[in-house]
Amino acid sequence: MDFNDTPEEASFRKEVRDFILAEAPLPKKGESGVEALMNSWEANLGWFKKLGQRGWIAPAWPKEYGGAGMTTVQQFIFNEEMALHKAPRPLHMIIGLGMAGPTLIVHGTEDQKKKYLPGMLRGEDIWCQGYSEPEAGSDLASLQTRAVRDGDDYVINGQKIWTTVAHIAKYMILLTRTDPDAPKHRGITYFILDMKSPGVEVRPLYNLGNSHEFNEVFFNNVRIPKDNVIGEENRGWYSAVTTLDFERSSIGSATGMKQNVEELIEYAVEHANDPTSTLNTNPMLRYELADRMLETEVARMLSYRVASMQARGLIPNYEASLLKLFSTELNQRIAKTAVHILGLYGQLKGDDAPNRGRWLATFLRSAAYTIEGGTSEIQRNIIAQRGLGLPRD
Repeated sequence: MDFNDTPEEASFRKEVRDFILAEAPLPKKGESGVEALMNSWEANLGWFKKLGQRGWIAPAWPKEYGGAGMTTVQQFIFNEEMALHKAPRPLHMIIGLGMAGPTLIVHGTEDQKKKYLPGMLRGEDIWCQGYSEPEAGSDLASLQTRAVRDGDDYVINGQKIWTTVAHIAKYMILLTRTDPDAPKHRGITYFILDMKSPGVEVRPLYNLGNSHEFNEVFFNNVRIPKDNVIGEENRGWYSAVTTLDFERSSIGSATGMKQNVEELIEYAVEHANDPTSTLNTNPMLRYELADRMLETEVARMLSYRVASMQARGLIPNYEASLLKLFSTELNQRIAKTAVHILGLYGQLKGDDAPNRGRWLATFLRSAAYTIEGGTSEIQRNIIAQRGLGLPRD
């Protein structure tokens, strides 16, 4: 592929960069993009409004649904510039904008698009994803949450787990089994669920970092109108795979990972003269940092490969799994390198800790990276079967 921008692409990149530098509430030195989002929420609401006026809240969506109708390459340039400058993104809407919305655009009815897409763009409606169950995680098609047709409604009973932001979500994209006698990849139906429906119970789950983003959700005779079916009854698996493709393509930012490694290098340089520094007591950490920096370049090349395929009208399959697998495992290695470099300081949190304890939180949170959106084992199976032509395990 040609790594150089065309004149049109270079002009668009400059437009995005100039807009970010002029309008975005950029994070302070040492502050992450997520911290900037949470620490200056009101300023960010104004920023999101400015993005929305250009259709840049959901830039790849068609213009008729409130997006900018960007090409694949434009979307890649936009995301790269946003990451390079740590410009705030509407992270609280990631499932709506990044997964539910694109799935509705592909598989939803016109009435569903008109009803649900505007709220996502305005940031008024937070969505969650009802996929995993206690006995159906990596083998998602084994899900057992039941939906039984009753007149114009479906009655839902069952449980979901690891449901991100379910405690603040207005809607859920929900996978259920409607035909228990069909093969497991069939007989599944995809729904839109109003989280305020009677019979929905949300219970919190806390991660290793003691933060509450995950939940378990119980359904006790919950009624969903038949108009809330996404796609066709008993063919929900095919719509669900669309959602997974969108999710996997958004996990792991090579630019963000490179910035994290650069931040660690800066910290190491600042403490180079400290005789108690881990860089002096363990010289091998210098090689560890070098490895992490090289690996971020590998991640960037994998990202370019996926983007270039999409630009040529190809559908990345095992290539997207390669990117997801490498990026999420690299995120974990970077977090581990960070706590190695910080030494005992890497166990601290609070305002007086290095980077206010962000690396400890990142390290604890990183355990989930290789589970979300399909485990590393699932990605390796996809790569082996579809990329290398090996038999199923």
